[in-house]
Amino acid sequence: MDVTLHLAQDPEADALLGRSPLAALVGMLLDQQIPMEWAFTGPATIARRMGTDDLDAHEIVAFEPETFARLLSDKPAVHRYPASMAKRIQQLCQYLVEHYDGDPEAIWRDVDSGRELLRRLEELPGFGKQKAQIFLALLGKQLGVRPTGWREAAGAYGAPESFRSVADITGPESLARVRAHKQELKAAAKAAKAGKGTKSSGK
Repeated sequence: MDVTLHLAQDPEADALLGRSPLAALVGMLLDQQIPMEWAFTGPATIARRMGTDDLDAHEIVAFEPETFARLLSDKPAVHRYPASMAKRIQQLCQYLVEHYDGDPEAIWRDVDSGRELLRRLEELPGFGKQKAQIFLALLGKQLGVRPTGWREAAGAYGAPESFRSVADITGPESLARVRAHKQELKAAAKAAKAGKGTKSSGK
């Protein structure tokens, strides 16, 4: 795995994401409740604070939980909730060690269908169906992992140029389009909630 990604919008962080399957997984795990660029810069920040140029599941698992939490909490913090995310990252790495000998690429290396790959991703700690589908779409669209039926398994995120998620971000323009799509979804959800409230109060 050695591709050029533009998720962190930072050359060093994006280079790590493009060559390290674990960094890409950790970035995806961090991508909640904070801006996407902040989330996908996280793996490079963690690696730098560990004194290495890559992430290793065995090394992360070996950290005392309090020590690893401090590593993520140091300013600037890796996430809005660094202690909680440190725990989730260690749980993810523990799962990878137990099921894939610490090799995250083994999740998709020998997979023969999109449905099976989605199942494996959904089993990862911290990955619900939506996050698994987005990562599956990222694998297919930008990382060359395309088992039979991968687009269908990724749902709407697998559609070509859907601009729904990080899977479609290849630079500033596509980032702006994905961000605009998310703003539209938030506005629609807010309007629906407001309409529901008005309807309820009118009963």
